[in-house]
Amino acid sequence: MTDIEPMDAGAIEILDREVVYQGFSRVRRLRLRHPLYAGGTSAELTREVIERGHAVTVIPYDPRRDEVVMIEQLRIGALARGDAAPWLLEVIAGIVEEGEDPADVARREAKEEAGLDLADVREIYTHYTSPGIMTETITLYHAEIDAGAAGGLHGLAVEGEDIRVLVLGFDQAMAAIEDGRISSGPAILALQWLALNRMALRAAAGIEGSSE
Repeated sequence: MTDIEPMDAGAIEILDREVVYQGFSRVRRLRLRHPLYAGGTSAELTREVIERGHAVTVIPYDPRRDEVVMIEQLRIGALARGDAAPWLLEVIAGIVEEGEDPADVARREAKEEAGLDLADVREIYTHYTSPGIMTETITLYHAEIDAGAAGGLHGLAVEGEDIRVLVLGFDQAMAAIEDGRISSGPAILALQWLALNRMALRAAAGIEGSSE
């Protein structure tokens, strides 16, 4: 079995840290040397990193109706890339400000972006969005809901949000990943988690014929 224990970060030699841009995000340039797997130390490296805090995502799932609530909105990254349809189908998400409880952020964003009042949210996992260039992590939450009343247009006008809520059947959501309709990484990860845990969630809700 392969040893997957990581190297000690204390062995990395940081030679310099310089802020080269400060806006909504901060860009910092680092000069460093690090230990090599084969032994010894690397040459001096220069790397830029985008520092922009952390975020949460929420996947609201109705185990009885076998439906998931998702949102759709215009995304500037997809527009700048030249996508023909830059309105992306995503999971609910929001930025965690300093001092905020991520679970509270998950509940707030569910209300603002989808009109959902979530009594309980369950933390699933935390992952890096793009560790080769960013410090940002995303913590995924799951919430059991009644999807029957979900829908409509939401978002905060003061933040320029224009969000459409869509209720998708589980099979419909999986098909949207397969055909490329869902192309947002956090949404794909959230739905893949749901695919792995869906039967257990349905069994816990008392759905006959469900098993782990």
